[in-house]
Amino acid sequence: MNNSLSTPKYRKFASNRGMTFIEVLVAVFILVTGILGAVAMQASAKKGSFDAMQRSVASALAQDIIERMRSNDVANLASYNGTDYGVKLDPVPANRCNTLGNLCTAAEIVTNDLYEWEMSLMGADVVNSGNNVAGLTGVVGCISVATNAVTVVVSWQGRTEIADAKKDSCGTANTKRRQLMVKAFIN
Repeated sequence: MNNSLSTPKYRKFASNRGMTFIEVLVAVFILVTGILGAVAMQASAKKGSFDAMQRSVASALAQDIIERMRSNDVANLASYNGTDYGVKLDPVPANRCNTLGNLCTAAEIVTNDLYEWEMSLMGADVVNSGNNVAGLTGVVGCISVATNAVTVVVSWQGRTEIADAKKDSCGTANTKRRQLMVKAFIN
């Protein structure tokens, strides 16, 4: 005759069979807070990824024009000077220098290099349904040549506001301006 189940000590636990409504609400609140935190973190990561992609594109564009300048005659370096590349696409060069039959002079190569670089800056070389889908927003490319020292600056508009670094006068100064500056020596 074991009356252990009828003792008050065990009856107390037998009457508590589940969670109360308040406990469920607290658990749901904690779960929702965690999910919202994860969603906010994902949005922040996506913004950071987009900004990094833009900087990577700007770096590739700057390196592209420097390599084009290196492959041309050093005597023509000054012909690459300019502060408004990407603002408006220049007309297609008369001699495109893109086949074996079209031999070009060094000056024609400069014209083609700048045209193709400007197309890349503006995203005009990647088109979907008639719209440019590549490139950077509000992009301006600037090239400065002093003897054999070359400075290439690519400015574009980011999505969020930051303090303008004011590194260079390339592009419109504002709180969304981003700049990438690459210096090289070409001989």
